[in-house]
Amino acid sequence: MQNVVAIGRRMALVLFAGGVLMSCSLPASGPSEREIRASAIENGGDVHIVTVTDRIADAAARSQALGFSREFISAGSASVDRINPGDVLTITVWENVDNGIFAVNGKKVTALEGVQVDGLGNIFVPYAGTVRASGRTPAQLRAKLTELLSAQTPDPQIEVRRKAGNGATVTILGTVGQQGIFNIEAPTRHLAGMLAAAGGVTKDPGVVKITVRRGNQTGAIWMQDLIDNPANDIALKAGDQITLEQDERYFVSMGTTSQRRVKFETHNPSVIEALASIGGLRSGQSNPKGIFIFRTEPPAIANRVLERNDITTPQRFAYVIDMTQPSSIFIAKKFLILDEDTIYTTEAPYVKWRNLIGVLIGSINTVSALDTAISSVVGSP
Repeated sequence: MQNVVAIGRRMALVLFAGGVLMSCSLPASGPSEREIRASAIENGGDVHIVTVTDRIADAAARSQALGFSREFISAGSASVDRINPGDVLTITVWENVDNGIFAVNGKKVTALEGVQVDGLGNIFVPYAGTVRASGRTPAQLRAKLTELLSAQTPDPQIEVRRKAGNGATVTILGTVGQQGIFNIEAPTRHLAGMLAAAGGVTKDPGVVKITVRRGNQTGAIWMQDLIDNPANDIALKAGDQITLEQDERYFVSMGTTSQRRVKFETHNPSVIEALASIGGLRSGQSNPKGIFIFRTEPPAIANRVLERNDITTPQRFAYVIDMTQPSSIFIAKKFLILDEDTIYTTEAPYVKWRNLIGVLIGSINTVSALDTAISSVVGSP
């Protein structure tokens, strides 16, 4: 009789353990590779699942380069010799007589400092009146003032010095060594020279965006584009506003890797670079055959990738890279990550089995503990 009771007790405990396993929902970092593939459009889902090849990498590529318009690139260099509205001048007059029109206490040299060119481009000089200064070089203005003052004082000698003012400056803001208002001078007529005068960029050039605002026009490039392409070293104009800011684009990492939002470290990051920035695949956790890049593609890209011409709406894509293939390293270096992409690394298939075995062992231990407890109450068989 005791044997029957013992057998019944053990059967009940085994059924209990089985029920534990049946009711268990094993922990996971997200859907498995098989579950994602099951959501493909071919299986009635809503995602195009595409294995990345060289052709796919080329078809899915989008230009992430910025660039200045023709108006910015073709604009001529600003003349730093010509006077502009807002400039400040120093006009020095030497007179040949002791009682000249500017003479004070017998002094023959008079310096008129801080003479500002008004918004209309004019200045006022005593005995010469209102004189047009804007558009003239200092030498041309000197000749004009000599002509006007000669009727008042014999053979005056005049010098005009231009100090750069608001009319010959640009404003620089952002990630540079020194923000502020800078004069357009001979070495700083172009963008690169002006940035150098401001102390250069303080961030990695690969993640710095340069925006130039000129009146109602705006142009932008990456700092790396300025370094790589001399055509982007545009001539500056008085009043330009130059802003340098860190790249705000990002991708999201999920799955068995570090789960976080990651800012771009270069302006054209590849899958390899993106994985490296999050610590790479986790040994014993990540499935190297199941690296997915999720993004929504515009119709033009979708048609190109799928080799179709009938798609007219944005499409959801899950690009797959199998890192177990030798060629995949090269493909992953070629396939570029875009702003707001999601990189999802699936679990290795054996991880779930390992978790299952762990639960099973735990359940068996629980059965053994229950059997010991029951035996202590009802007695051994």
